[in-house]
Amino acid sequence: MNFFEHQDRARRKTLQLVALFILAMISLALTLTLALAALIYFQTPAAAQQDLPALLEEYTPLLAGITLVVFVIVFLGAFFRRMQLSGGGRSVAESLGGRLLNTATSDPLEQRLLNTVEEMALASGIAVPPVYLLDEPGINAFAAGFNPQDAVIGVTRGAVEQLNRDELQGVIAHEFSHILHGDMRLNIRLVAWLYGILLLGLIGRMLLNSLRYRRVRASRDDKSTPVILALGLGLLIIGYAGSFFGSLIKAAVSRQREFLADASAVQYTRNPQGIGGALRKLAGYPQGSALQSGAAEEYNHMFFGNARFSGLSQLFSTHPPLDERIARVDPQGRSARQTPRSSPAGTSDTAGLAGVAGLAPLSAPLNAQQASQTAMQHIGDPDGRHLTYIRQLLQELDQELQQAAHEPFSARALIYGLLLSQQAEIRSQQLEALQNTAHPDTFRVLQQYQTRLIQLDPRLRLPLIELSLPALKQLSETQYQTFKACIDLLIRADKRISLFEWSLRKILMRHLEPQPQGKSRFRLSHCQDEIQRLLSLLAETGHSDPQEAQAAYAEALASLPLQASATPPARPGLKQLEQDLNKLLRLRPLEKPALLNALVVCASHDGQITATEAELLRAIADCIDCPLPPLLP
Repeated sequence: MNFFEHQDRARRKTLQLVALFILAMISLALTLTLALAALIYFQTPAAAQQDLPALLEEYTPLLAGITLVVFVIVFLGAFFRRMQLSGGGRSVAESLGGRLLNTATSDPLEQRLLNTVEEMALASGIAVPPVYLLDEPGINAFAAGFNPQDAVIGVTRGAVEQLNRDELQGVIAHEFSHILHGDMRLNIRLVAWLYGILLLGLIGRMLLNSLRYRRVRASRDDKSTPVILALGLGLLIIGYAGSFFGSLIKAAVSRQREFLADASAVQYTRNPQGIGGALRKLAGYPQGSALQSGAAEEYNHMFFGNARFSGLSQLFSTHPPLDERIARVDPQGRSARQTPRSSPAGTSDTAGLAGVAGLAPLSAPLNAQQASQTAMQHIGDPDGRHLTYIRQLLQELDQELQQAAHEPFSARALIYGLLLSQQAEIRSQQLEALQNTAHPDTFRVLQQYQTRLIQLDPRLRLPLIELSLPALKQLSETQYQTFKACIDLLIRADKRISLFEWSLRKILMRHLEPQPQGKSRFRLSHCQDEIQRLLSLLAETGHSDPQEAQAAYAEALASLPLQASATPPARPGLKQLEQDLNKLLRLRPLEKPALLNALVVCASHDGQITATEAELLRAIADCIDCPLPPLLP
């Protein structure tokens, strides 16, 4: 099953869960209605003398109203909880007591954690997510958010201190599987629906408690007391019974997703001892994976290991037994349980760059056939080669520039430097305008790094941009508006916008600004004009010969199930390109592989993929929510 099938399955699974919850609520609401009908029948003398059809006709509006109230309470409760979590992963992390890690931290263990997350994000083709540290002794971690753009990674202090680098990487890879396979949105919806159902029980308890404050004498003559008692008791039963069955559904779904995430962690890292070692340490650790936070129960299904245990732990457990998880990921490994020892930063059981020598040098041109094959095979599904390649690539990237990417002031300077023109005259105009607009400290940092940034290998530009995103997300609104104005100023300096400039700006805006989320409803046939313009742009970008560009366009178009002219349309303007990508974002998940394959076919027509083509491909893939790993040389 590939990335797109996982996304489609996650959407269908969400609909199935909603249907299950609705069926459960209908069943429970009918039970309450029948109970109230029986109470009215036996408590009301007049009702007992009526025949059943007449009685039903008289009380149907009341009973229907009660059923409607039950559903309204559940939906309003779920909607309210969903609004509370509208901040995405950040809301979840903060409710668990998480602390956002400063990307410029000097703590070696925190640096190791941030570096591990960065490597995994770059290898996966998604933006580097913010990282939260939970000051909890247990070994645990989670990923939360509605989509990769607002995802966060949370890791406990116990995991950071007890796991070595390979084990920590296995845990982080497990969490990235949840990001890539669409589990996060499903998890947050489960939280909202269970809250709505539990709200019924809380209201029922409030109604029962209210009876205590009624005067005893008044209660004896008050005919409403039995009704309030029955309603409160009914809501209480429905709420807690609904939570019971909802928890069973949540546990069953979560256990299967955990097996998938464990298997994906092995695939991503090519190191079963990483995730396997983490699970063994978890099994032998006195504190286990338990969390002390009061919110741990609500978010238990999001964690790497069980954050809370109950008396019926196996029945309600959102995670499979540890021994079974260990046996699946590393059946030939060491003993099932291992007592952890604190791991100093940087320690590892295996060579951190194993296999790098087998890759082509960073400066080697991309082999088009190999790049196109691996690109399609690994969209949203990276493997150890991508991780190894990213490690090699980061070794090639100036360490001082990497450190600068972790601090908001210097991260802005790096982005400005990447936009500086190669032409001295235009660059001088850019710097003069920037000096009057940018923050003085940022401008001083830019002057320090500008030569290195102008001479930077084109293949290192995109990783440097992605490394800067977490620091840029920490900008205040005023700082961000100034930053955005400076970017536009630099781009407009030469009166034209290059594709690199467009790609850089598009990536930044997509990850630093809220994005509208439309439903996936289009087929390829609905987007024929948009696809033709996109292929035309890519063909012209990678082929200076017009005939070669037309041949690349025709070959790419022939790979699609479309009836369209082989003559490429005029190159679209960037405003038109924005509109086209916004529509293509709403393609159905299973329609996107064919589009991406056509784009790769177009770029690789001449036997090589340039750095500009690679950047444009990844920017387009990002715009349509398809995490494209780096193209391997």
